[in-house]
Amino acid sequence: MYLVAIGWLYVALMMAVVEATSAQGSVLGALFTFLAYGVGPVALAMYLLGTPARKAKLRAQRAAEEQAAHTSEQADEGGHATAARTIAPEAEKP
Repeated sequence: MYLVAIGWLYVALMMAVVEATSAQGSVLGALFTFLAYGVGPVALAMYLLGTPARKAKLRAQRAAEEQAAHTSEQADEGGHATAARTIAPEAEKP
């Protein structure tokens, strides 16, 4: 994905260089060419292609928060985790 973006930016940069060095072109035109044909489309494409990764990261974060809330609900009032098994009391000596 990044290789295609880098290649596209290279082509747009070469278009801008040709625009700037042309007898009929200008540096301002080259700047607009690079922004309109290079940076704009690549930024939009990278944002759209990154959407599934952002959604997965958000889903994982919410699951972690839900898991943390679930474990804190299992703690007793003193803030300590409850024991999984209880210890039998000692028998009194006669």
